[in-house]
Amino acid sequence: MRTAPFEYHRAHDIDDALEWLTRDGDREVKILAGGHSLLPLMKLKLATPTVLLDVQGVSELKGVTMEPGWIRIGALSRYVDLTRDPTVAEALPLLSQVAATVADMQVRNRGTIGGSLCHADPQADIPAAVLALDGRLIVVGPRGERRMTLDEFIVAPFLTVLEPTEILSAVEFPIPSGPQQSVYLKRPHPASGYPIVGVAITANVPTPGHLSNVRVVVGGMGSKAYRAYATESTLNEKELSPETLRQAAEVAITEAQLSDDADVPYHSQLIRTYVERALHRLYGGVA
Repeated sequence: MRTAPFEYHRAHDIDDALEWLTRDGDREVKILAGGHSLLPLMKLKLATPTVLLDVQGVSELKGVTMEPGWIRIGALSRYVDLTRDPTVAEALPLLSQVAATVADMQVRNRGTIGGSLCHADPQADIPAAVLALDGRLIVVGPRGERRMTLDEFIVAPFLTVLEPTEILSAVEFPIPSGPQQSVYLKRPHPASGYPIVGVAITANVPTPGHLSNVRVVVGGMGSKAYRAYATESTLNEKELSPETLRQAAEVAITEAQLSDDADVPYHSQLIRTYVERALHRLYGGVA
């Protein structure tokens, strides 16, 4: 398949990219990062931009940096970068783990964290990790920077609040204070590798067998990844046991956010099963 005709431009820095985005309001400009989501859509004529703006050479959008209390990850950081960076592996092991599960090596060598978040595919892996780790998205545009949570950024499947003249530049994560455990478990689709269900959990471990600041995120099931707040409440400041974990998994069913076409009994059972399995993995690391 061939794409519709388009102009191709390569941005040299952030200012250059923003200039192209604001240059002509009558033309549709699409940003090219890894391209694994955009190019197939263009071949299917589901996306027909008149200008393709390649930002792969913009160094400001790359790299991992430490700031007081935060880790900043450039939007152009590839999945493979997240699996290999020692800073990410030490401070945000969940992000490394999730990135390692994405699709296959070819995709991980090209796909980027920013591209995944901007595409807003409800079955993507990365949003679950960003939500579980309380990431903040940094968007830059003609009026400067603005920061937002993932829930504020993603409005609906494949729809974000990103304006046509803005770029997602980075994601910031708070550095965990004290001992923390995390786990990501998914049931991948046999063809695509996307999660049919994905469960990401992070928690502080003040004492062995107890958790605090628990965050349980379920992805792949509804319009976007979501936090299971009631499930978190059943685990916070409680003494862990197999029975506690089973009860938490049952609660996860009651707050499931499923898509309209979901097979409710099947998908509810998947949520219960994978929440319980993920908790048992976490329990094995803290008990």
